[in-house]
Amino acid sequence: MVELFTGESLQYEALNVENMNPRIKQVEYPIKSPIIIRAMELEKELNEGKKLPFETIIKAYVGDCHAMGQKQITFVRQLLAACLYPPLINKNIFPSDVNKRANKILSTIKESMGCYGDIGGLAVVKKNVAKFIARRDGLLCNSEHIVLTNGASTSVQYILELFVRENENVGIMIPIPQYPLYSATIDEFGMKQVGYYLNEENNWSLDISELKRSLDDARKTCSVKCLCVINPGNPTGQVLSYQNIQEIIKFAIEEGLFIIADEVYQDNVYAEECTFYSFKKVMKEMGNVAKDLQLASLHSCSKGFLGECGLRGGYVEFVGISDEVCYHFNKLLFAQTSTNVTGQLVLYCFVNPPKNHESSYDLFVQEKTNILSSLKKRARLVYENLNKIEGVICKEIQGSLFAFPQIWLPEKAINQAKSLGQAPDFFYCMQLLEQTGICVVPGSSFHQKDGTYHYRLTILPSDDQLKALLKKFGEFHKRFLNFYK
Repeated sequence: MVELFTGESLQYEALNVENMNPRIKQVEYPIKSPIIIRAMELEKELNEGKKLPFETIIKAYVGDCHAMGQKQITFVRQLLAACLYPPLINKNIFPSDVNKRANKILSTIKESMGCYGDIGGLAVVKKNVAKFIARRDGLLCNSEHIVLTNGASTSVQYILELFVRENENVGIMIPIPQYPLYSATIDEFGMKQVGYYLNEENNWSLDISELKRSLDDARKTCSVKCLCVINPGNPTGQVLSYQNIQEIIKFAIEEGLFIIADEVYQDNVYAEECTFYSFKKVMKEMGNVAKDLQLASLHSCSKGFLGECGLRGGYVEFVGISDEVCYHFNKLLFAQTSTNVTGQLVLYCFVNPPKNHESSYDLFVQEKTNILSSLKKRARLVYENLNKIEGVICKEIQGSLFAFPQIWLPEKAINQAKSLGQAPDFFYCMQLLEQTGICVVPGSSFHQKDGTYHYRLTILPSDDQLKALLKKFGEFHKRFLNFYK
């Protein structure tokens, strides 16, 4: 018997929350947490004229530089404008070096930023990235092993995809506290998170004994392929020492692990005693001991002094990887046809800034210096003021854009949170938001040692905003402790 179509729905959905990819449902990302959603609701209420205990929402939870008031670099925006609308080049409104570079870039992309770029990135940009790396590390760099991506986040996703195996439980080592991009991507690909704890007592350093413990435990249930290291750290703000990087490299070689070195905050180093060293530089200076290391090094235009989060420009450099693997990696990018050309142009500005004989040089240096010196000042301001508050311990913010202070919570508050089915620091941060308008991410969103509680706070607000924020936070914290004592 043939079933006839009657116009009535068969009530079948090809896609719903029950039959969708279960790995996607497992993905967690704190930027869409209930606290962030509540902050958006409160902001809407303020805009509608509702009276609240505060006048504005302070979005102290994310490292979005320009959204927090950081100024754009003039040279970058001028070159973008010239390339996006070439008639401006002949109007004599930009410095001569900007016009010269714009003509050079346009000549490689058929005179329009709207053209598809080369798979893996424009050759002119890749060559300048290679020169930048060579200047930074004092080593030769092969531009063919550099791939330009839509930011470091895309690089992470593509690199981890290389390790996916059918019918094999693959483990990826990530630091705890962790940056949620890694755990989310690992979950999406059906791999296993292998967390190793950073040593908070020693300014969030990376202990080899902890790496060994984590690896040995994980190998009982999965095949561990890769070690992810974030330097400078997010959310923890530490900068790894040269010796610590040497130890990590030796460990990776001995255990046969690929290293992903997430180095997007390399320009954001504030502590006088700290220096950024790339994993590639340390590896090469170790000589034959480290010659067999396999490494992917990531960088981005979203942080540092550019802060161009929305324009999505970044790169990955592969070290110790065959040409064949690089070829297959580039195939992943083919699916998106072309890496964002605008983001590549921003990256070009970053790795090939104005020279000291060029018209844009003085202003570029002034703007760069002002941004980095201001961030250094704010890192110190946050560190010193948080440590003045009873029950708060903040390790020195050596680098990156975040503080990750530990907060002591009374037993009564912990029990109240658990009775509501909430993590204690989530409970704390939600009350902080409701009473002060300050929005931060609880440490439980990044994972942390059991029995400890933290939150992540960006140092990006202006000096005045930070001072007001820290004052409000101190007053709230005192009220909270008194109420739950």
